[in-house]
Amino acid sequence: MSQTVQQDQSKHALTLNDGFTLKSGQVIKNRLFKSAMSEQLGDKQCNPQPGLAKLYGRWANGGIGIAMTGNVMVDRGALGEPKNVVLDEQSDLALFKQWAQAGKQNGAHIWPQLNHPGKQIPSFIVSEPVAPSAISLGRGLEKGFNKPRALTEPEIEVIIQKFATAARLSKQAGFTGVQIHGAHGYLVSQFLSPRHNQRDDQWGGSLENRMRFVVSVYRAIRNEVGEDFPIGIKLNSADFMKGGFSEEDSMQVVQTLANEGMDLIEISGGTYESPSMMGADPKKQVKESTVKREAYFLDYMEKVRKLVDTPLVVTGGFRSAPAMTEALQSGATDFIGIARTTAVDADFPNKLLADDQYSMPLENPTTGNKALDTMGMLSITWYEHQMWRMAKGKNPKPSLSAKGVVLKTLLSAGIYAFRKRRA
Repeated sequence: MSQTVQQDQSKHALTLNDGFTLKSGQVIKNRLFKSAMSEQLGDKQCNPQPGLAKLYGRWANGGIGIAMTGNVMVDRGALGEPKNVVLDEQSDLALFKQWAQAGKQNGAHIWPQLNHPGKQIPSFIVSEPVAPSAISLGRGLEKGFNKPRALTEPEIEVIIQKFATAARLSKQAGFTGVQIHGAHGYLVSQFLSPRHNQRDDQWGGSLENRMRFVVSVYRAIRNEVGEDFPIGIKLNSADFMKGGFSEEDSMQVVQTLANEGMDLIEISGGTYESPSMMGADPKKQVKESTVKREAYFLDYMEKVRKLVDTPLVVTGGFRSAPAMTEALQSGATDFIGIARTTAVDADFPNKLLADDQYSMPLENPTTGNKALDTMGMLSITWYEHQMWRMAKGKNPKPSLSAKGVVLKTLLSAGIYAFRKRRA
């Protein structure tokens, strides 16, 4: 258990209102963590649209302690989605400064989530994506995602430096930390997975070699930003795929990164091929205890807590203050990750902090037609539309028509709307 948690628990039972001091000295004012969601608010130059500042200003004033942005790509030649934001030497840093400043209102922290999609790039964006190995995505996704080319070693080194450059520019723009996206089947996750990484050089094979990429990314970032700037990572508890990244592998990676000095570790799970980040393991019946506790990955966190004292975040499933408080008091996590609830109500954190019994049940939006829901990617796009409303200065609309969202998605994106996307 982390030292700060021990200190807090010696005085009183932990609550969502308790602050937390990272080892780098930054004080997070409460235990609520907005996990990344894809906003789709980049402009044609891949700079942040002004609406991103409005959106994150709303969340900051809504009471969040720390907010992760959606994907900020480190390579403008490798976008995971058409409207991704990219942070590199070509970026308009003034726009990023506005975004960071807005996200720091009300004492909140805001960290960009730095990412490279690897082969998880729809075919209409890139004809030949890159990956650790030339292995296509499976489970039907090969129809919408082209087979990748295996990266050369010099190319791997270039990408590592792109992460470091994006982190340096994040600090320069006024963001208060960065998060490496190492989950959900993107490039860092691909290197970690024996299913997707079948290299026979220093970057593949043993787990030590497969984690060399993420360790190198961390070290390169640390070299650019110094010891006093927080670096976090989002990791899979597992890929839930045969021959993929296992829970045992994940725990070894967590230990290695903790020993390297990682400031904050968020746990999620799954990939495009097995999207457990949208819920629990899709092949398994969700345990009653998991439903009751609300958190998809809390059992895993309890095991991790015995191995490391690095601050931890568990994300996925939380809807009520009592369940969040119980998770904190168990010692298994230091922060509670919330996402979709904040897209429906930007003041959800304030309401949790003011009422220790507050809850917000969240029903999945549906048109009533499962095929239409899937075609319109409603589990993502409905929440994107809520974020777009806030980006325009409007309030979220819980009664927003699911059919209207699907229609707008299909009309505005055309064939692109049929491509799978993930936060």
